[in-house]
Amino acid sequence: MAVDTSQFKNGLRMEIDGEPFVILYFQHVKPGKGGAFVRTKIKNLRTGKQVDKTFRSGEKVDEADVEDRTMQYLYRDGDALVFMDTSSYDQIPIPAEQVGDDILFLKENLEVDVLFWRGKPLNIELPAFIEAQITQCDPGVKGDTASGATKPATIETGATLQVPLFIKEGETIRVDTRSREYVERVN
Repeated sequence: MAVDTSQFKNGLRMEIDGEPFVILYFQHVKPGKGGAFVRTKIKNLRTGKQVDKTFRSGEKVDEADVEDRTMQYLYRDGDALVFMDTSSYDQIPIPAEQVGDDILFLKENLEVDVLFWRGKPLNIELPAFIEAQITQCDPGVKGDTASGATKPATIETGATLQVPLFIKEGETIRVDTRSREYVERVN
């Protein structure tokens, strides 16, 4: 289905030159001279690369054949990560390099959104927050209580992040997967 520039909105997925893109930002511009146009910042869903692109007002682009499916992460199998479709129970391997840095926050049985383009998995979208146990961190030094002081800690998924000094090994914390930061301790 084709959409024209008047229907542009943030998050719109479209296909340009056989590649899937998503609009991150757009702005309609009406110069004093010449025709109106739309300035956009778009991201390639396959490569993750961001580009600026300008469209003439009224220009049509094709909507991308993109689908989100909720899937559960099962396990790592060599260079592939195996996910299970929660509705059909189909298991799909996705190459680890395709997932990128998000692999650092994948826990077994974690539900993620997998983005499919033309029936092939492109990438995953982690939930905004995950809860993970601290597997390794140094004890806080007594008397070292400067406000906002942090120390590095490794969580069960393998990611290392900064946590407050009062956090101990074995505790469970909530992590923001978008900013990759400690949020709070979970009881």
